[in-house]
Amino acid sequence: MYYLCIALRNRCNLSFSNSMGSRYFLPAFFSFPLSHSHFHRFPGVSICFGPLRFRAGYSICNCIFSPPNLRSSMNLTATILYSMVSLVVLIATVYFFFRVVSIPGKTIKSDTGWGSRIGLVLAMAGNAVGLGNFLRFPVQAINNGGGAFIIPYLVCFLLIGIPLLFVEWSMGRFGGTPYRNRPMGDHSVPFILQRVHAARWVKYIGVFGIFTNIAVAAYYCYIESWTMSYVFHSITGTFRGMSQEGVSSFFDVYVDLGQSTLGLPYEPVVFYILCLALNVYILSRGLERGVEKVAKIGMPLLILFAMLLAIQTLSLQPGEKGAVYAGTEGLRYLWTPDFSSIWKPSVWIAAAGQIFFTLAVGMGTIQCFSSYLKKDDDTALNAMSAGWMNEFVEIVLGSAIIIPMAVGYLGIDGMTDIVRNLGGYGLGFKTLPYLFQQWGPLLATFAGMMWFGLLFFAGVTSSLAMGTPVIGFLKDEFNIPFSRGAWIFGLITLIMGMPTVIFYKEGVFTEYDDWAGTYSLVIFAFAEIVLFAWIFGIDRAWEEITRGADIRVPVVYKYIIKFVTPVLLGIILFSNIPGMFQRVLHPLNGYVSFAQIYLLALFLFIVYWVHKAHLKRLGLN
Repeated sequence: MYYLCIALRNRCNLSFSNSMGSRYFLPAFFSFPLSHSHFHRFPGVSICFGPLRFRAGYSICNCIFSPPNLRSSMNLTATILYSMVSLVVLIATVYFFFRVVSIPGKTIKSDTGWGSRIGLVLAMAGNAVGLGNFLRFPVQAINNGGGAFIIPYLVCFLLIGIPLLFVEWSMGRFGGTPYRNRPMGDHSVPFILQRVHAARWVKYIGVFGIFTNIAVAAYYCYIESWTMSYVFHSITGTFRGMSQEGVSSFFDVYVDLGQSTLGLPYEPVVFYILCLALNVYILSRGLERGVEKVAKIGMPLLILFAMLLAIQTLSLQPGEKGAVYAGTEGLRYLWTPDFSSIWKPSVWIAAAGQIFFTLAVGMGTIQCFSSYLKKDDDTALNAMSAGWMNEFVEIVLGSAIIIPMAVGYLGIDGMTDIVRNLGGYGLGFKTLPYLFQQWGPLLATFAGMMWFGLLFFAGVTSSLAMGTPVIGFLKDEFNIPFSRGAWIFGLITLIMGMPTVIFYKEGVFTEYDDWAGTYSLVIFAFAEIVLFAWIFGIDRAWEEITRGADIRVPVVYKYIIKFVTPVLLGIILFSNIPGMFQRVLHPLNGYVSFAQIYLLALFLFIVYWVHKAHLKRLGLN
């Protein structure tokens, strides 16, 4: 039996001890052996979760989640807030993942199913962990009250994120259960929903579960291609000797089809096709040999790269490596709470939107992944493990890189100007390559490779998940093999994605992001939870959620899923309706109108094929 003892004093110390008395001490992000003489116990509380016991002791006046030499530059309130939230998230992540590891089991259902439970959880976490964890979350926090943003964010995670994870995991497993004429069950969102309720119209709600993944993948793979290109340029030293303006304009040159950074005609198109082809190739190898294998490699590397960059960034001191301020000044600024912002509805809408964006709920990918589980396989623990792992990456690691780095070199005013004008992508692609150069040629090369490498892994594990609902639909309904379905998905994504590449500066990219990456998610999430909790019935839904569960799901979530989450999703949905009409009635230009019509054509095309699949099933029966 292992005990996790946590002592908070001069820094946040984590130690694991076993029955032999050996202890391992983890200061912030890494671990090394520590002798008994160096370990001290402090008064505190003990929290027991099955085989794990968490002991927390603290001295508030000295509490800090960083080495002692970083302490002086951090505001006390921000320090305590970041420390406490990070500690809670870390404990939850370790606990749930420990439970997954301690209950091993094969989850293979067919030759296209999962090879291991850990592989499934890492693939689900990879689906959730994306570019937004590092580029979107810190900027959202700054724009919505700093450290105070974490309060509505965590409330939305508990009342929207976790309930939707429970619903989508269990709904997918239910849909994949074998039944008459379907010995392998259903693995496409339209007919997974049809299993929940027999009415013919229900399957057409599932169109969103295919439409969203194609439309998002169309522009998301373009961002991935940026990271692929920037890894190449970091390794070859392209940014060496460039000024800040030069690095910023480099991105503008890259996305301009009329120019090239390599002398390669249509450079962004070439990288986009290469990136999409890589995704399709991995998908063509199936879940176990493709998606799962990449998740097992990509997720550990992503976390490792993020930890190394976070340590290096938070260790910045004024006058060292060209830094003007300590890296922790950025962390302090990010986490200093403006509590007056908590009462603003826009802050809560932004927090809920970030939960949607970061957990990948409302897309249909989770249902598709979990549809390959067996009838009595756990979904509750798997959902919690994947969800909390995503929160660890976003809150603990995502907070500790991009903003602290920018503040360390540009100051708060310089950083906020970039955020205001360029957003997170401006910091990530137009600023950080220049700042890395201040660390010297060798370290800059490795830092650039790790930064854009972790963004690439974050992106590719998400985009791979987007392909599975489409492939599952083609395989289930039209008997198209998994490998061929992957190439069909790639072709459709290419056709849909080229306008985002060609007309990037005209606003097509942003229009895709708003309709597919925001509105569509909210519509589908609201529809699915009403369907599952009210039409399918909360008693049957709760039985499905808790069946085979390896953890005890708090019964309060039965009522949250039925009453609280639908109301909150309804508020979010109806608050977005004016914006939808505004975009349709008053488009910015003709390119934006084209993007809207193009997306509508995709949606109707999918409706047609779902209807064809329905008729085909009737013919078979």
